[in-house]
Amino acid sequence: MKTLRRENFCGRRHVVLCGRQINDAHVALPGLAVVEVAAADDETAFAVQELLATRCAIAPTDRTTGEPDEPGVRLRFFLGLHQAPDA
Repeated sequence: MKTLRRENFCGRRHVVLCGRQINDAHVALPGLAVVEVAAADDETAFAVQELLATRCAIAPTDRTTGEPDEPGVRLRFFLGLHQAPDA
């Protein structure tokens, strides 16, 4: 799937829209969210995921994605604000 590029309002070079479509079930109820982290490296992306996992329930991802000609990585996971994090 091709990524789309659009200018954003913050003066950044561009915004890359996610390649995977968000399923309606992922955001069907209040408190459910799809989180996509853009980071310089895997370690940073997974640190953000772990930080959110201490606050609420998440369906974690174990790998990042990236484009060969683009800097950084992306990590997408699902979050439920109304559920307690795993202990």
